[in-house]
Amino acid sequence: MTKDTTSPPDHLGGTVAMAVLNAIQNPVVMVDESGFIAFANWEAEAFFGASASHLARYRISTFIPFGSPLLALIDQVRERKAPVNEYRVDLSSPRLGQDKLVDLYVAPVLSEPGAVVIVFQERSMADKIDRQLTHRAAARSVTGLASMLAHEIKNPLSGIRGAAQLLEQSVIDDDRALTRLICDETDRIVSLVDRMEVFSDERPVDRMPVNIHSVLDHVKAVAKAGFARNLRITESYDPSLPAVYANRDQLVQVFLNLVKNAAEAVGDRPDGEIMLTTAYRPGIRLSVAGTREKISLPLEFCVHDNGPGVPADLLPHLFDPFITTKTNGSGLGLALVAKIIGDHGGIIECDSQNSRTTFRVLMPASKDASLEDASSVSSTGPSR
Repeated sequence: MTKDTTSPPDHLGGTVAMAVLNAIQNPVVMVDESGFIAFANWEAEAFFGASASHLARYRISTFIPFGSPLLALIDQVRERKAPVNEYRVDLSSPRLGQDKLVDLYVAPVLSEPGAVVIVFQERSMADKIDRQLTHRAAARSVTGLASMLAHEIKNPLSGIRGAAQLLEQSVIDDDRALTRLICDETDRIVSLVDRMEVFSDERPVDRMPVNIHSVLDHVKAVAKAGFARNLRITESYDPSLPAVYANRDQLVQVFLNLVKNAAEAVGDRPDGEIMLTTAYRPGIRLSVAGTREKISLPLEFCVHDNGPGVPADLLPHLFDPFITTKTNGSGLGLALVAKIIGDHGGIIECDSQNSRTTFRVLMPASKDASLEDASSVSSTGPSR
């Protein structure tokens, strides 16, 4: 995509205004009184798949679906001379692609009669944040369930196991297998309850500035020494990344879980590969409930694999408890990962398509410039 954005009209303030508009991470266009696209920032070029000079040759109606509510919104803004917001407008089309669900802000340009500015907010990130809040609610429900199980189930299970052990001493050999089965199944339930008790730990997380690259290098070393010894693991790190404000041990737990899942997804494929990436992504901010404070989540850590992917019907529920594609899985691993990241004030999401799965973690940076581990980053680009 070329960045030959046509010069903005005089009222947009020249070079400085163009720089500001191009810095906005949402598509922004100005439509003149005849419906032609008079200006488009860089994000708008990417959104419509055409350069600004190409867009300027056509009316906005050329690029959106026939009968789109956007056209009625433009007319409404022109008539009332007041801005309008519209949410979850579907602009999906062969030209723009599928799943183009957007929020719209349309405002009049008072110095240009009939002209309007349109800001498109793609719903993908908003929907991901909504799903993340759902994941946290699910984790909280598991918290209550774990506490109840610990108090109401483990004690009677202990009695059942003790009775089975006593019976084992007096029954015939043919029945001893049944008493052994009772003991084994009781132990399995106790183990499950023990795993769920992790969710009931509501103590504040002990956090400090952590070098994420030292964490990922440690996870890679553990993986290569065990479950991923035959897999290719590569890295693409941003060496200038600031420290993440986190608990190091819990981050190791999170990424070991994600890398292990990736290794199991790839399996024995001869071209199987796992890739670890880090990047700085400004622009993601979450509101804190009950306050006006907003938390910035600029640090992006990803685990990619080229396995078969996650079934589409499972993807929205992947971080819910007891959801798993594994035959013998408990479905608590990713729920625990979501809880840990949520406790850190972060977001985790999964994108899976075309045999490419990415688990993406967004977290806050540390306000302290010093690192818990000041050692230099061992990998600053893709390894070979």
